[in-house]
Amino acid sequence: MTPSSVTLLVIAKEPRPGRVKTRLTPPFTPEEAAGLAEAALADTLEVVARTPARRRVLVLDGAPGLWLPAGFEVVPQCAGGLDERLAAAFAGCDGPSLLIGMDTPQVTPELLTVDFGDCDAYFGPAEDGGFWALGLAEPDPGLLRGVPMSTPGTGAAQRRRLASLRVRELPRLRDVDTAYDATLVAGAAPGGRFAARLARLTAARP
Repeated sequence: MTPSSVTLLVIAKEPRPGRVKTRLTPPFTPEEAAGLAEAALADTLEVVARTPARRRVLVLDGAPGLWLPAGFEVVPQCAGGLDERLAAAFAGCDGPSLLIGMDTPQVTPELLTVDFGDCDAYFGPAEDGGFWALGLAEPDPGLLRGVPMSTPGTGAAQRRRLASLRVRELPRLRDVDTAYDATLVAGAAPGGRFAARLARLTAARP
């Protein structure tokens, strides 16, 4: 399996005020938080567009906007909890797949270029105890259903589901959840839209 045979999935919310990045409010307004979310999503999609892949799929809650580059299929998220929505994203794949979210705009094509030739899964832990990436050579929705999401133990619980597989670990990354996270993530990717948007917002404050 080569990297160009992999489906890259991005699960995301439409960046609308009051619906995304609510933990950034305060110090940011809901409109500012949505702007940061849009910048993070745009950075993420741009990196995915530059990564070798068979398919690039945006699994979206909401409607696409001008931030969506060419070359992506857009499919709606299903109803239910996050575990069900992640499971459904993998259920729509018919070969090796890697799923990421919109909260790590510091990702690079090198991080996302995976080869399942000698492993069954990839797992990318997040600093908050969750995970930022999950790759499966043979997508199995059952590996995600029932995993408790958005808790400090989410990553450990998901990793246990992979215990019978040959797993390659990806680097630990930080999600953008709080203003503190935003500052650190912007520092890790200073040339991106996210860092530029955060810098403008910070400079405008009294």
